[in-house]
Order: sequence, then C-alpha cells, then structure tokens
Amino acid sequence: MGYGMAVPFFPRDVLTSPWCWQHALLLNRFSWSPGLESSLAEQGYQPAFPAALPYLPAAFRCYSRPAPGRFPAQKHQPGRLKDYYLLNAASLLPVLALEVEHGEDVLDLCAAPGGKAVAILQCACPGHFHCNEYDDLRSRWLEQTIESFIPDPLINLIRVSKLDGRQIGDLQPEFYDKVLVDAPCSNDRSWLFSADPQQALLRLMQRKELSSLQFQLLRSAVKALRPGGSLVYSTCTLSKAENSDVINLVLNSCRNVMPVDISGMARGVSQEFSFLSGMQQHELLVLPERGRAWGPMYVAKLKKVSST
Repeated sequence: MGYGMAVPFFPRDVLTSPWCWQHALLLNRFSWSPGLESSLAEQGYQPAFPAALPYLPAAFRCYSRPAPGRFPAQKHQPGRLKDYYLLNAASLLPVLALEVEHGEDVLDLCAAPGGKAVAILQCACPGHFHCNEYDDLRSRWLEQTIESFIPDPLINLIRVSKLDGRQIGDLQPEFYDKVLVDAPCSNDRSWLFSADPQQALLRLMQRKELSSLQFQLLRSAVKALRPGGSLVYSTCTLSKAENSDVINLVLNSCRNVMPVDISGMARGVSQEFSFLSGMQQHELLVLPERGRAWGPMYVAKLKKVSST
C-alpha cells in the first residue's frame, strides 16, 4: 500500500501518554454558533480533512490543531443543541469511507455512543436511519447524544433500537443501502492506559471471543445490505485478529461480497494521519504518533454484489 508514513509498530508511548493526545471538533450543522469558526482559527485550529478527498460534503466541518489539548466540552442541556462534538479525528474515517448520500437507507449497527451517527447526519439526510445499540446503558447514551445534536424534525426520522446486531440481517434482509459496523473491540487506547493490570489482561483474553462476535456482526450486516450496497467495518484496536483476519474470513466465506478500494481516501489524508504499511487497498489502520496522535482506527470497506 503506497500511502501514509511507516511508523514504529505498536505506538505504546503515545497511547499511554494522555498529555500528547489530540482532540478534534466536529461542528454541528444543525446549531449555528456565530464566531465559533473564527475563534477556532485564532486558537490554531484548521480543517482536519483536505478538500480533495473523494467524499467530503460541504456541510461536514471538522477542525483540529497539531498541539495537544482539549477544547472545552459542552454539557447536555435538554432542548438545546450542542455546537460541536469532541472526538478522535480518525474516528471520522469510517463515516467518510461509507459515503452516505441523501435519501439512502442506512444502518449503524453498533451505534453508541453516537458520534458516528452524528457525523453521518452532518454528511447527508438518509431516507431511513436505523441506529442500533444492544447494551441498555450505552443505548441511553446514544439517545442522549442524538438529542444533543439533532433537531426534533430529523430525530423523528431516526429509529433507535436495542436489538442483537447479529440478528438484524435476518430481521431486515436486504433493507439497507449502507451499513456501518463500528464493532465492539479490545480498544487498545483504553486497556493500555488502564491502571488495573487484571482489567488489561482480561481485555487481551477476550480478543478471541471478540473476533467471533465481530464476524457474526459482519455476516448480519451483509444480510441486511441490498445488492449493490456497501458496508464499512471499523474498530479502535491494533489487533490483527479483530481487524484484517475478520475481514478476510468474511471475504472467504461470503461469495456475494467483494472488497472496495479506499486507498484514495487514505492517500488524501496521509499528511494528517500515520498508517500501518503493508495493508490491502480495501483497508487501513491509523497508528498514533507524537504530533499526529490519532487512532488507533482500523477501517475496511466491502460491497454486496448479489443476493446469494
């Protein structure tokens, strides 16, 4: 893979050093805040994504700066929309890879805490938007996020469910044009920074179980896709077993699925992100490094070519 910059693998020093972490701001197009963008510019913030990307809607506005630090968070206030969402800029790459267009039927299979759902709605207004989260506590978090960023008329077009994602493909076969599978994963940024060695060890032991769950979620997503539809799979782990291995298993077991080249997007953001070298054209892995402390974030894109 010819894009990105090779960096020493396993950037543990960055992942375990919160003082060098960076945060981006995704502006909310449904909430007008006069002076916010000029204020960000004065503080050294610049557009986080170059305009030359294959897919970058005009309403999608995200800002970041090279210096570490965090912009003040906004508290949830019922009845009042937030102006921006604080996030890891790499977490927006799955949304940009999905390339949602107005009127499409979209499924966010593992939607909590809701940042990617908010980002999708900054890009386009789906005809039908289904946000699913199986975990009860995380589902409430998802609902609060949607309430904080999306106006009532549009909220009424969003379906929030608490279904087992492994079953949605059977419940709604070939219903969606686009599916995002931001799968549960071992989350290296969290467990490496954990002060509890036993918790970190438990996460490592769970990786084998997680890859099985991730494969089942992807199989369900493929069933839920219409022929010609596409899905994006993402995780925030460095684990090959949860990333490339899961995607390869799907490609080898689902004859109606083919990989989609996302190397153009990766090349377009190669100045903003560092990537692991040697990946296939349908996948990328963002590696955190000092000065570009985004990720980890794995992204892969697949397309369903037929019903069987």
